[in-house]
Amino acid sequence: MSGAAVGAQPEVASSQAKIIDGNAIAKEIRTSLSKSIEELHAQAPTFHPPHLVILQLGSSPASTTYIRMKLKAAEESGMTVQHIKVDSDEESGEPKGTGVKKVLELVRHANADEKVSGILVQLPLEGAGKAEEKSVVDSVSVSKDVDGFHPENIGLLTSRISEPYFTPCTPAGVIKLIESTGFDLAGSNAVVLGRSDIVGTPVCALLRKKDATVTQCHSRTKNLEDIVKSADVVIAAIGQAEFVRGEWLKPGAIVIDVGTNYIPDASKKSGQRLVGDVHYESASKVASYITPVPGGVGPMTVAMLMHNTFEAAKRTWSTRRERKLVPLPLKMLDKVPSDIEIAVAQEPKLVATVAEEMGVQADELESYGRFKAKIELSVLDRLKDKLDGKYIVVAGITPTPLGEGKSTTTIGLAQALGAHLQKNAIACVRQPSQGPTFGVKGGAAGGGYSQVIPMTEFNLHLTGDIHAVTAANNLLAAAIDARMFHESTQKDKALFDRLCPKKKGKRSFAKPMLARLKRLGIDKVDPEQLTEEEQSRFARLDIDPATITWNRVLDVNDRYLRAITVGQAPTEKGFTRQTAFDIAVASEVMAVLALSKDVADMRARLGRMVVASSKAGEPITAEDIGCAGAMAVLMKDAIKPTLMQTLEGTPVFVHAGPFANIAHGNSSIIADRIALKLAGIEKGDDASRSGYVITEAGFGADIGMEKFCNIKTRVSGLRPNAVVLVATIRALKMHGGGPAVTPGKPLDAVYTEEHLDLLEKGCANLGKHIENAKKFGLKVVVAINRFAHDTVPEMELVQKYALSVGADYAVPANHWARGGEGAVELAEAVIKACEDESQFKFLYDLNLPLVQKMEIIAKEMYGADGVSLSPEAQAEVERYERQGYGGLPICMAKTALSLSDDPSRKGVPTGFTLPIRNVRLSAGASFVYPLVGDMSTMPGLTTRPGFYDIDLNPETGDIEGLF
Repeated sequence: MSGAAVGAQPEVASSQAKIIDGNAIAKEIRTSLSKSIEELHAQAPTFHPPHLVILQLGSSPASTTYIRMKLKAAEESGMTVQHIKVDSDEESGEPKGTGVKKVLELVRHANADEKVSGILVQLPLEGAGKAEEKSVVDSVSVSKDVDGFHPENIGLLTSRISEPYFTPCTPAGVIKLIESTGFDLAGSNAVVLGRSDIVGTPVCALLRKKDATVTQCHSRTKNLEDIVKSADVVIAAIGQAEFVRGEWLKPGAIVIDVGTNYIPDASKKSGQRLVGDVHYESASKVASYITPVPGGVGPMTVAMLMHNTFEAAKRTWSTRRERKLVPLPLKMLDKVPSDIEIAVAQEPKLVATVAEEMGVQADELESYGRFKAKIELSVLDRLKDKLDGKYIVVAGITPTPLGEGKSTTTIGLAQALGAHLQKNAIACVRQPSQGPTFGVKGGAAGGGYSQVIPMTEFNLHLTGDIHAVTAANNLLAAAIDARMFHESTQKDKALFDRLCPKKKGKRSFAKPMLARLKRLGIDKVDPEQLTEEEQSRFARLDIDPATITWNRVLDVNDRYLRAITVGQAPTEKGFTRQTAFDIAVASEVMAVLALSKDVADMRARLGRMVVASSKAGEPITAEDIGCAGAMAVLMKDAIKPTLMQTLEGTPVFVHAGPFANIAHGNSSIIADRIALKLAGIEKGDDASRSGYVITEAGFGADIGMEKFCNIKTRVSGLRPNAVVLVATIRALKMHGGGPAVTPGKPLDAVYTEEHLDLLEKGCANLGKHIENAKKFGLKVVVAINRFAHDTVPEMELVQKYALSVGADYAVPANHWARGGEGAVELAEAVIKACEDESQFKFLYDLNLPLVQKMEIIAKEMYGADGVSLSPEAQAEVERYERQGYGGLPICMAKTALSLSDDPSRKGVPTGFTLPIRNVRLSAGASFVYPLVGDMSTMPGLTTRPGFYDIDLNPETGDIEGLF
């Protein structure tokens, strides 16, 4: 294309105008786009080719032709396209408006899909009115409106102080065609014929942005020929065939013909030919440059659509990579107020904002009020191609009964990483039981300036997960007793008839019954085909009451439910049974929730739970009882993690709360998996952009961390990068021989004054936990959780000791008093610890015998000389191995207050053998748990429980006294 002289005046026409070849220019644009896409992907592998979605309503031949052109252009430009055609109401026979509704729903999905760069709604929408077309066009996200028709884009087009997301394609193509001549629009006179929202009006806006003097003409414009005669540039977009004549034009004018009109032509096979709004033959003798029809503006419209799609993809990619978190500022006081005072003083973000900042889409969020929400598991499918973020487990030394601040450290570390070091950081914590909340320990939201908020909602009902666990657990308990009652009062035939009643003269098996038949080796699906012997085997579970391990549960501390008798009403005909209640979080259903990888896995695990043995010694499962499916229904919402936030606005997942003694004491695998994907990076991205997931393990590292490594990670397949071991001066002094620490009693002066000798002796306990962590191949970061009375020499002593015995890093942390700011040094150490690839390994091989696995844990983790099983425990081990459960991991149920079985033995006890009183099976959770000593699964209330201080302010509705 030869260029015109640059300036306000076009060159005077020679005998024939030069053709502005839209096809050639469009091809150059497509080639350039393809090259740019390849180059950007080579420089940044996480940038993927732009993806355009084209939506069509109906089967208009013209629309189909246009779409075919766009599909071809996208391919040549190096992009991907999805063409979705929706039948018109006439084609489908559905009620009027159905097609438009379907298109609106497709737009909504495409708006939310981050893989979609741009959305094009092909107009006209067949069978739709103008108002319906407008509603569809307006529904396209302005950031994906590559056609440029969204009202916001059109509005911004006329602004002098801002730019639209996208310029409408045809007007943008018009400007490109003019500029291809080399003509300078600044100061020129431009006349636009037409005032449509699609071409005329936006072209005027673009010309004005180029400093042209613009006259817009329309059907009522007077002296039209005279106005056109004065124009240096004429853009015709009026939809009237060959309307503009050559004699109207100023010699040397540039003519851009946007029109597409068909006129009769007997020489053509179709009987018609395509012409523009300009009489080409006469105009080309006067103009200096002119666009042909076809081959002028049309190809440029499609080319600019591809250009807009590329710009959309770049913008989306850039936006996705930008850090979005806006931290909440903390107003910290030197004298730290109570936890609840701090919590209620902070105004949380809306949970929808927290979700958006961390990359959760609107349709993946199920709000429970303003500040908490469930996360849909579909997020895992969307993010399946992302690499996981860094995975850190927070554990602790052997604690005092007061706790050493693992939850506080978990939250403080997340605040430091997210709000202060601008890292993508997500904390994953367990949901607290209401037992401790109303008992002695209080809530588990962290403390001081490192808390989950709103802490009142966190510590109470939250989103009802524990209630769902309670309902599912107790449904099974009721089903067990009911089944035993009915079997004891009915003969085999009557029992079978009631289990498989005739409906309309035909019997059928319920879904769980088919699973039981399969387990029994009965390969039949028709109840009428079972023999009497098969009917009896199927219908009669024959549960041995002495072997029932399934208790009812309640989420409060209640010592009087530790042993109860059920069946005392006359209606139970004297069939009584001794049983008990556990606290809800001790239920195997809670452990199943925490260890499930998805809904299907949870359903299977619930069915596998063994509740008793038959009198013949066969395991009886929840599937045998027949209510595993109903339990899954009760748990269908509980399986979704709950999203909350810290005091500084960083995200927190709260999910599951299994006991840390008879269960594994960790938050859910699902929450960790979702968090790791949200914190992760795409393949090929810079590793320094990876985020961090901080998950807490209950009790000391000998219990919570060991179970995290040997149980949770075996199921999840996830590999932790580092462990943060929380230590306190108070606990280390206790392990060095300090006086007993008792809840509710004042601390001895030794804990509030400097005592270096005592502290140094107690450091051995920390050393043992460091040694334990190293056995799993983990990098160890010791967090010395600072309390108000701790001195600098004491902190330095612990720091020096930890490093001398193998810790990779040891840093003081003051997050309780200073929030994330007080844990920045800890966060920096964690970042360094996670730089290398994980060297994680398991402590034992699952194929070893159960007793040998117990011995490895006892010797390696606790320092015991070995294990000693009672006759009852030995018998249970033999039974479980005989039943096929010998390959399960071990979940030791022992005191958290000592490395040994004796809570009074502090420091690093030696010369002891670990007594195994009994062994229990959690087949659904997939572990065997040996009972070391007496393990209470129903706590009791003390003389002075915490509920004395908790009340509701009747005037404000605020909760008071929660801690």
